[in-house]
Amino acid sequence: MPMGEVKKTPFYDKHLALNGKVIDYNGWLLPVQFPQGLVEEVHDTRNRATIFDVSHMGEVSVEGKEAEAYLQKILTNDISKLKDNAIIYSPVCYPDGGVVDDILVYRINSENYFLVVNAANTDKDYEWFKDNCFGDVRLQNLSSDYAQIALQGPNSEEILQELTDLSLAEMKFYRFQVNVSLAGVNSIVSRTGYTGEDGFEVYCKNAGALALWDAVWEAGWKKELRPAGLGARDVLRLEASLPLYGHELSKDINPLQAGLNRFVALDKAVPFIGQEALQKQKQEGFSRKLFGLEMLERGVPREDYPVKAGEEEIGWISSGSYSPTLDKFIAMAFLDPEVAQQGEEVNVLIRKRTYRAKITKMPFYRRDK
Repeated sequence: MPMGEVKKTPFYDKHLALNGKVIDYNGWLLPVQFPQGLVEEVHDTRNRATIFDVSHMGEVSVEGKEAEAYLQKILTNDISKLKDNAIIYSPVCYPDGGVVDDILVYRINSENYFLVVNAANTDKDYEWFKDNCFGDVRLQNLSSDYAQIALQGPNSEEILQELTDLSLAEMKFYRFQVNVSLAGVNSIVSRTGYTGEDGFEVYCKNAGALALWDAVWEAGWKKELRPAGLGARDVLRLEASLPLYGHELSKDINPLQAGLNRFVALDKAVPFIGQEALQKQKQEGFSRKLFGLEMLERGVPREDYPVKAGEEEIGWISSGSYSPTLDKFIAMAFLDPEVAQQGEEVNVLIRKRTYRAKITKMPFYRRDK
């Protein structure tokens, strides 16, 4: 792609037809919101269903007799017990414990995996995967071949079920099926999402993308399906306390600092890249760890705003926003664990004025099962 050129997903014209406000997001033209506005998009997702265009996400296939051994080396999580048609979340680390990316790993079988990576990191990730490849392993960047939609919210199963003979009620969370016919479009369907709600992420080849969108839209409209954009997606993931690369994870922020200990198998028999560094850092402790904040005064906590205990600066905001679901301002922040305690008050510095906040438990929002 020439310098400065932005990409369009197969659904670009659909967003324009729905009067979506399209912006350049990491080199992709994507809708940030639709006319109903971000707040309504969040409520629609929590109470009914929304459709998101997430075709900018990257996809990489890993195949070969040593595919599992290779993935054990580059993933912090342990996939040794991962079954066919199951998905696992895992950070990928540098040798110093910093994060290359956080990804989803779909196991088709022991010699065939499908990786989903963050859009802004796709090229970087693929180079990292290639640089650390060994043995009988074949990598392929499939990102330009696939479109992806996320159907999220309590009505999602009912909507998608109209398009397939596959029993979606039997599909558990973090499970998937390949070669699913959705209104005649061959698709990968997974019960996953980035909103904290029940829902599905659907992948298909670009040639079938518009037919898939139209079929989902037609099935969903009578069940109050609405479009939603990047703005709502970011707020929804914040309410659910899900990390965003570049905010809660980065080359300078490791997964243990971000509270992702359960996705880091420090005792994994097969050493992973960054394991030794993370073991050492866990023993030595961290100067900053991730905490939740609930604003006690009406100030909007934004990324990089300082957090103080009295006059002492103890950390910074990594993500913050108004939560339509909770009707309050919330944030995730990296704070000094020696000072920060749940339930205690701190101050957030917003445009040279301090606003009171309370350290609180995460996730801020958890759906009823």
